[in-house]
Amino acid sequence: MYRVIVLYGQEPDAGQYAEHVELFGNVPNGVFRHGRITGAPMGEPAHAYFAEWEFADRDAFDAFVGSEQFMASGKDAYKRGFPQPMVEFLELS
Repeated sequence: MYRVIVLYGQEPDAGQYAEHVELFGNVPNGVFRHGRITGAPMGEPAHAYFAEWEFADRDAFDAFVGSEQFMASGKDAYKRGFPQPMVEFLELS
């Protein structure tokens, strides 16, 4: 299983984020999830909001991260003024 994870230091505007998800949340052969980060084991969490795309196999993951949709998602988030996120790729074993 493969994931693209997106971590925001501040929560994006709810209305703007809902529009963003409507445009980019539906991906071929993948599942999209997002939500608030509610805590950490000690002190305040380093991030406030989380999003991820999940893919069952490497081919679906590679197709998505190389797609125009993935690149357009980042451009749209920037244009909407979302906080600068940390984006990372993850392989689950």
